[in-house]
Amino acid sequence: MTIRLHDTRAQELRDFVPLDPSNVTMYVCGPTVQSGPHIGHVRAALSFDLLRRWLQRRYERVTFVRNVTDIDDKVLANATDAEKWWGLAYRMEQEFTAAYAAVGILSPTYEPRATASVPQMQELIERLIDRGHAYPAADGSGDVYFDVRSWPAYGELTRQSVDAMEPAADADPRGKRNPQDFALWKGAKPEEPADATWASPWGAGRPGWHIECSAMARRYLGEEFDIHGGGLDLRFPHHENELAQSTAAGDGFARYWVHNGLVTVDGQKMSKSLGNFTLAADVLAAHDPLVIRYALAAAHYRSSLDLTDSSWSEAEAALGRIRTFQERVIRAYGPHLADAGRDLPAPFAAAMDDDLGVPQALAVLHETVRAGNAALDRSDREAAVEAFADVQAMTRILGIDPLGPEWADDGSDTKTTTALDALVQAMITQRAQARADKDWPAADRIRDAIAAAGITLEDTPDGTHWSIDG
Repeated sequence: MTIRLHDTRAQELRDFVPLDPSNVTMYVCGPTVQSGPHIGHVRAALSFDLLRRWLQRRYERVTFVRNVTDIDDKVLANATDAEKWWGLAYRMEQEFTAAYAAVGILSPTYEPRATASVPQMQELIERLIDRGHAYPAADGSGDVYFDVRSWPAYGELTRQSVDAMEPAADADPRGKRNPQDFALWKGAKPEEPADATWASPWGAGRPGWHIECSAMARRYLGEEFDIHGGGLDLRFPHHENELAQSTAAGDGFARYWVHNGLVTVDGQKMSKSLGNFTLAADVLAAHDPLVIRYALAAAHYRSSLDLTDSSWSEAEAALGRIRTFQERVIRAYGPHLADAGRDLPAPFAAAMDDDLGVPQALAVLHETVRAGNAALDRSDREAAVEAFADVQAMTRILGIDPLGPEWADDGSDTKTTTALDALVQAMITQRAQARADKDWPAADRIRDAIAAAGITLEDTPDGTHWSIDG
């Protein structure tokens, strides 16, 4: 067993060797909660949910940390007199949590808020100053900057030279030694809320964005950990700056850097700043959460994903094929629960080990469904039940088991389902009588009417069963 992951820092696939095989450590940049989540945020979180699930399968334990940036320029900018910055941040955090939960993303082991780790951020800044890699602004603003030219490795994550970089725009440039120096601490400003500041050795202020993640990762995972994840758009400047300040402070920091691809609209990344985003709430209102999970997972995590109407219909059809097979086996042979420790089909495991190859793993899943249906057609009980167990094991790893309790109907449509079943069963009875009477035209008309309603009939030795086309 060897998992290979694409490491952004190395720009190649690397064998994954955790520091501690009994506890893989993983930090993923979570949301900046200035507004609600768009579908790109959900895709990013799902990518690392899938990686976490696979690592948990391969290793004993995964300690998974995903932060919440609840103090930031954008959070302060979106606050109002009616809703303070901390109230906005908390409300938006709840929206992210609800969207993640809706599509089956597992809760993190720890989910720290930036505002709860300010002392650790200040301690890290002091270490950088002591080592000669950071300096307080000479203009008395209270700002503290990272000196990028003091650290020769700066730019190694994205393979850039300092001279080719744009000036850092995250703080007033007047107090900087170099235009590319970035803010570690931001001095208090008269126009900002007084409760958005903390006392510090450099004056009242608040942390810069980049120092937040470095401090939280160190606090919850230690000086060195296995994987740092996030969206491709975070490589620069955010992750480049995290890497520089943490390693300049003497920490090993992340051993592997993993980035997911972006959701695009007409070839442009989906983002709030571009105004071309689709809110997660709107997508969830229009589509089944399981369909959304499947559609977002179906492309390789590092690829760009251009979502269209066909993305949802294709996901719904694929899940329908899986569900129909599962229901056929249960009707024919009863429910069969797969052992939680069951070996997965070798091609599926190989695909997942190879840089989380979910598209290839899904191909194995659907081939197993096809083989299982063929076994049912020839009444091969052993092969059908074996395929069912494999399908159950694979879909549970991916979090897309249509029969999983997390996707169970909440019961709100029970009366509708009962009424529909009564009507369809009555038509099935009428069709059976027509066939018994050898009235083939009548039997065909009834079947055609049922098909026109989007319902599929399956004639089996133990009776006729119906399902809604998916």
